[in-house]
This record gives sequence, C-alpha cells and structure tokens, in this order.
Amino acid sequence: MSAGAAGSAPARYRVQPGGRIAGTLTVPGDKSISHRALMLGAIADGDTHITGFLAGEDCLSTARALAQLGVRIERPRETEVRVHGAGAGGLTAAAAALDMGNAGTAMRLFTGLLAPQKFNSTLVGDASLMRRPMQRVVVPLAMMGAQIRTHDGRPPVEIRGTPHLRAIHYSLPVASAQVKSAVLLAGLYAAGRTRVTEPAPSRDHTERMLGAFGVHLEHEGRSIALDGGQRLKGTAIAVPADFSSAAFFIVAACLAASPSLELTNVGVNPTRTGLIELLRRMGADIRVRPRAAGHSGGAEPVADLEIRPSPLHGITVAEAEVPLSIDEFPVFFVAAACATGETLVRGALELRVKESDRLAAMAQGLSALGVENQLLPDGLWVRGAEGLTGGTIDSRGDHRIAMAFAVAALRASAPIEILDVANVATSFPGFAETARAAGLGVEAL
Repeated sequence: MSAGAAGSAPARYRVQPGGRIAGTLTVPGDKSISHRALMLGAIADGDTHITGFLAGEDCLSTARALAQLGVRIERPRETEVRVHGAGAGGLTAAAAALDMGNAGTAMRLFTGLLAPQKFNSTLVGDASLMRRPMQRVVVPLAMMGAQIRTHDGRPPVEIRGTPHLRAIHYSLPVASAQVKSAVLLAGLYAAGRTRVTEPAPSRDHTERMLGAFGVHLEHEGRSIALDGGQRLKGTAIAVPADFSSAAFFIVAACLAASPSLELTNVGVNPTRTGLIELLRRMGADIRVRPRAAGHSGGAEPVADLEIRPSPLHGITVAEAEVPLSIDEFPVFFVAAACATGETLVRGALELRVKESDRLAAMAQGLSALGVENQLLPDGLWVRGAEGLTGGTIDSRGDHRIAMAFAVAALRASAPIEILDVANVATSFPGFAETARAAGLGVEAL
C-alpha cells in the first residue's frame, strides 16, 4: 500500500488571540479504532472494508507495517481501506524492522500480535517513541511464553516468534487498553483461555471489534476472556469521528461558542467520554444526541454533540476518573486555566509517559501564559485565570499539547506561538484548516 506523499508538515503554529466558535464540524476518524480495524482485518479470513479511516501518520504506519508483513491493503479513497485478510497464520516475515513512527498504540498492539508468529520481528519508531516504556506489555506476554527483548524497557522491541503460547489469567496492575489488547491479541494464538482483569475500566475498542470479527468473548465484572484458536471473519467497519480530536473543539466551544457548535458523528464509547462528565461538573452545557444504530462493525455508539458557551468553575478529578479521559487531559487543563477557582488532578502518572511528559509540558506552557499552577508527581494543580497572556509554547513534539494550546488562544490577550507541531498530523491531519473553519485564528508556519 502506498501512503502517498505526506507533504511538508508545519513547524509551528501562530494563533491569534480571541475568536468565536460556531458552525458544524466533523473531525477525522477515530485513531484507536482505525489501528485495530487494520490489524484484525489483516489476520481475518476474507476482506475487511473500512470506511471513515483516519488517514493520519500513526494509522498509516500501521498500514505500512502490515504491508511489510505480506498483507495486501488498498486505499481507493483517503478514508476508505480494503484489507485482504491473510488469515490466522498468513503473516510473513518482514525484510526489515517495522517502523511504528510515533504510534505507541501500534507498537504495543503489534508486540502482542507478532509474539506468537513463526518468524522474528523488530519494532522501532521515531525519537519520541523510542523513549517510551514497553516493558509493561512485555511482562504478561513473557508469562505466556513469548520471547521479547527491549533495551532498558524501551524500543527497539525485538520479538522472537514463539508459536503455541500458553493462555494466562492476568490482572493488570494499572488500567491500560493497550496492554489489555496486546494480551488478547496474543491470546487468539494461545492454547487455552486467556483472561485479563482490569483494576478500573479502560477503552474497550478491542473487545467490541473482536466481537464484530466473530470472536466469542466472555465478560465477567472487570474480566474479559477468550479461547485461543478462534478464527476471525472479514467484515465491514465504519469508523466514527475521534472523540479525542473532538475534545479540542468541545472545550473551545465551552469557552467561546457563538451561539453554539455542533460536532457530528462522534464516537461516544463510554470508556472514552469522561471529559464530557468532567466539563459538565465544571458547568459546561453539552448536549449529546445519539444517532440511530447503524452497521458500525464494532458496536460503537455514535452521537452528534451540541456545545454552548458556559462559565466554568474548577473541580477535583478523582483518580478513578482519570483512565476515561487520559488523552483529553491536555485540553482539559486549558479549560481549568480558563475556569474560576482551582482544579486538581491526581493519579495521572500515565500522562508522564505519553508522546511527551504531558504533565510537565502543560505546567510549563500554562506558566508561559501566566497561569498559576503546580506540577505534582502524579498530577497538576491549576488556578484559573481571568485571562491568559500570549507567549511561546514548546509542544515537545506532542500533537495533543500543540492542539490544546491552540484552543487556549481563545482567552489570550496576545498571540500564542506553538513550536514543534509536525506530529499533529499523526492524529488530526488538517487540524489548522478545521480550526480556522470553526473560528480559531490558527496559522501554520
């Protein structure tokens, strides 16, 4: 599969202060679901037709890696993909290391998928991904008999193919959809029943999609189990708009909608939408209008969202709420900076090992805009400000940090310049254009 020319990515954004948010938007397809649709389609019998596919760099890295593994993938249109399934044992050895780019999800899920194959594989990524921890995926897979080597717990991930893994019962020490998914993918090839138990709910896209591909799973409390040896059947997957991408515009509309903003066809999986509840507790006016169930191929709930401007007030976020909003915290902290009173988030250590140390990046950026805050070992305390100053933000190459501070300009008194924004294309191609259409003064330089 050819991904096509990427074009020249912007190095920085300059965002003019103020603005009003209005209109109707549809953000790009869900990244998590697009990754999984490609991977499960690759090992299914028959073809899988994906619509609404996210043509961002992270998902294109997954598609290119699968092509290296012998899977035929066609993209007749930018957001439409046909995966010609290779079947359970049909993947073949890649001639070179598989480059995951910036995609941590891809690297962790591929580790589970490739551990039980008959060939060896090596996973690498960009400079940011090569610093991210992988050992928590390796630990349960090693318990299944997999032979995986990392470098001090970080990539490259060197996998010695080990067919006939053994099933395990694994209790996750920390809720993680990526670790859970890696174990379940390996469990498809293992002898016996693999069971994963979570300490708190995490994203359940993998379980939903496995069911769409014909895999029988058993749910009991916070445990999910599947029997090894089940074969997947190709299917149709309609990917909804990504809630994590919609989040930037949800907060933007809370701050500056005139009179309202509508976001259409948004995936509202309850393991993803914690931000809506947090913002509602802060006083946000967010209306969720569910769409009639169609053939989503993954039983994913979809809705249109209407957001009206609201005065926000600070809140304390409980540790149990963190996993349901983990990717939305950068823009949540912008909402906190524009609220009256204090906001406190604890139990969010996971944010330190994302594409950047997101807690430190947000603390530094908020300080640059005149917002009082305190960086904590596992969280952040923010005192809302009457208004933000302008300034220069180092996004640390993190797409969500860059987009969050673009939203902050709505309450700034001077322009905000955001550095190192090329990785926005990993999850939200065309962000600057979409933001301008909504009313943000974003200029890509």
